[in-house]
Amino acid sequence: MKGSDDTTPNTQRRLESIKNHLGNQSSSTSSEAYEKSEWKDILDTVKGRRKQNREPNKNHHGYVRQKTQGKLWVRERIGGLVDQQSFREIGSTAGNGKYDEKGNPIEYNPANFISGIAKVNARDVVIAADDFSIRAGHADGAVWGKSLYTEQLARKLKIPLIRLIDGSSGGGSVTLALKNGTYLPPLIGMHDSIASLSEIPIVAAALGPTVGLGAARATLSHFSVMASTVGSLFAAGPPVVANATFETVTKQELGGALLHTSNGTIDNLVETEEECFNEIKQFLAYLPSNTSQLPPRGSLDDPVERCDDRLLNIIPKRRQRSYQVREILELVLDQGSWFEIGQRWGEGAVCGLGRLNGYPIGILAFDCSKTGSVISTAGSQKFRRHIDLCEVFGIPIVNFADYAGFTIGTKAEKEATIRHGSTLIAALYQGDVPYFSVVLRKVFGVAGAAFVDNRIPNMRVAWPSGDWGSLPLEGGIYAAYKRELDAAGENRNQLYESILAQFEAVRSPVRTAENFDIPEIIDPRHTRPILCDWVRLMYENILPQRLEKVKVYGPKVQYRP
Repeated sequence: MKGSDDTTPNTQRRLESIKNHLGNQSSSTSSEAYEKSEWKDILDTVKGRRKQNREPNKNHHGYVRQKTQGKLWVRERIGGLVDQQSFREIGSTAGNGKYDEKGNPIEYNPANFISGIAKVNARDVVIAADDFSIRAGHADGAVWGKSLYTEQLARKLKIPLIRLIDGSSGGGSVTLALKNGTYLPPLIGMHDSIASLSEIPIVAAALGPTVGLGAARATLSHFSVMASTVGSLFAAGPPVVANATFETVTKQELGGALLHTSNGTIDNLVETEEECFNEIKQFLAYLPSNTSQLPPRGSLDDPVERCDDRLLNIIPKRRQRSYQVREILELVLDQGSWFEIGQRWGEGAVCGLGRLNGYPIGILAFDCSKTGSVISTAGSQKFRRHIDLCEVFGIPIVNFADYAGFTIGTKAEKEATIRHGSTLIAALYQGDVPYFSVVLRKVFGVAGAAFVDNRIPNMRVAWPSGDWGSLPLEGGIYAAYKRELDAAGENRNQLYESILAQFEAVRSPVRTAENFDIPEIIDPRHTRPILCDWVRLMYENILPQRLEKVKVYGPKVQYRP
């Protein structure tokens, strides 16, 4: 026992000595070992360039221009979009360097494109961001392989790609000819960019003058947003336009936010860059990270059985009076979940995303206060694109139907409405994503039929305000009884009213339900519980099977922007 007691202090001292030695060795690794490294010169160069790339030169004319134009610097944008401390840069030392005859660096300029992997709302994404402060985003300030790698990386990793565009996004510049002569313009990597549209979500924000290739990249996306205070978009800028068409225009006059959010080039309009980031986050929250996953379920705070009395009288009895379809959407969907896409274009077409009992769904509807529920060329294009989005990412569609047909008249014929309408019809019939129709009011003609009769079996219900047929009754009488009405002379109106009264007697939707042409006429207040139960069935039983087919064969529909 005595011997054991004698050795205990010695053992403790030895253990303490080893601990101190290891501790000193660890601290020397971070300082002395680095200084003694044979690779210190290269590591110092890498550290120096990273520091130069990541810290703005506030005296540089490009950075000053960026700030005086009210724009965020590229790294401020990334910091404002991604989850805190989640950005891992790729190509942190990429740039353009000049060297002397002995290979010593003379000059170095960072690349004007920044990329990396980050998290947005705790989900992995790839970031591709232009730095307009360096050569205004043109190709002569870029390292083209970096952009190509970023696009390919997102596709390979099967995670969303976010493009923060400011400039030509690595597009052409005549100064390149001074280095190697002129060249046939390539679109390197475009195959990957196009293919990615049918595999992963791609979103874009126009955060400055978005030109040429940058403009193409903004529109080759599933969702785009522009900040009205700083954003613009055009195939070529004012100097090129002035030389080609002799027009003298500003960037805003040529391709400002108000213009391009009213013609469908850009989906959503916001005021600030920060609002752009919020829109991107909202959009991605409804989509899976790729087409081999189910859309993510959101919060379950809103009761499934919630019924709102306001729905009972929201559609007026008089058919000529309008109503606000967006109010219906907000009352039926999970509270706060309605996210509209492209509100400023489409001539009445209403498209967006929402949730029912937390499950993401796509929405098709029509604002009858705009064009009397008739679908124009622009409306057809908008509906078709949204249907493709839902098809590619497996998002069930709920159709709130009120369609009086396609627009008619000389303007409609000049705009090739029926051709674009037929493309919409093809999209409706080619798809296989779950689809449910709630008939609010009008369903007439080829257009109306396509929206409510495109699945086997058709899943649909109607409100008591439902009104349908081959043609709108009022106009159809003039066509079907033209000879009789023309012959009636001064009694024309009286005859018309008499014929209309006969049809009114059989116009009730109850008569249609008797023939089982509409499965149910429902109390409008019960719309939410019915839809919540339907979407649950789809996510539990149909979408998993559909997903297995997508994994094997790919999406049935390729996304066409």
